Amino acid sequence: MTGTAFAQENKVDYQPTTLSDTVTMIKGRGGNIAVSSGEDGVFIIDDQLKPLTEQLLAAIREVSDRPIRFVINTHYHGDHVGGNETLGKAGSVIIAHDNIRVRMSSDQFNHFWGETTPAWPEEALPVVTFNDRVTLHFNGESVAVHHVPRGHTDGDSIVHFPESNVLHMGDVFFNGLYPYIDLDGGGTIQGMIAAVELGLSLTDENTQVIAGHGPLSDAAGLAEYRDFLVKARDNVQALIDQGMSLQQAVGAKPTAEWDEELGKVWIEPAQLVTFIYNSLTGVDHYTAPFPKEATTE
Repeated sequence: MTGTAFAQENKVDYQPTTLSDTVTMIKGRGGNIAVSSGEDGVFIIDDQLKPLTEQLLAAIREVSDRPIRFVINTHYHGDHVGGNETLGKAGSVIIAHDNIRVRMSSDQFNHFWGETTPAWPEEALPVVTFNDRVTLHFNGESVAVHHVPRGHTDGDSIVHFPESNVLHMGDVFFNGLYPYIDLDGGGTIQGMIAAVELGLSLTDENTQVIAGHGPLSDAAGLAEYRDFLVKARDNVQALIDQGMSLQQAVGAKPTAEWDEELGKVWIEPAQLVTFIYNSLTGVDHYTAPFPKEATTE
């Protein structure tokens, strides 16, 4: 998600959930956060929206008042990197995939939102970047950060705490609502499915799974989400194989079985079908399914 959709209200009720001796999930507005706290200090996964940074830092201090030494960004959207500038100025080391620094370093126009996100200031940019995987040996854990190509964006990572048996999926997992696939940011339905498959390979029946958005889940919930993605993709592919246009595919309602449960929270059924259709037909940006909704740069 981008930050502008979430930044209007001021007061947030941050909700911490203890997952292990060292890992806490914090749910507020924007992406879900994981906090690792212990003798080595604190590192966090994602830092939500810029206007909410001070509130978020206060919530983190309720977990631990030790310095935040590291920040991992799961992708470049403003509701996951909004606190970077403040934390970077304070001395936190920001870690992210190579593509996140690239995208944050330049203006990013997005057809779905119909707006341009300006380049972030230098202090907000990741200072340590990686291509495939990086491991943090911190607070008694070997925390593995895995890049998952072209899922929600082209810079996504999932973060595995093997000793705590906790997995943070970032925005390749939307729990309880339809996912946003950022086509302009390099996202694809195929990559989303592959990312979830990798996540599942790191889980067992006791794993606690943090979604990018939505409540805490587990391996069974992640598997159910994978099955939904696969079936939705296959349904849309079948319509493409019949020669249907995007408008016809939307009208055929290939996601009807999930629309009531998942399609009324944020992303609408027609939008999800468009994400999938364009992914499968090689269109690298969002196109409104009906002309009256068209967004142009």
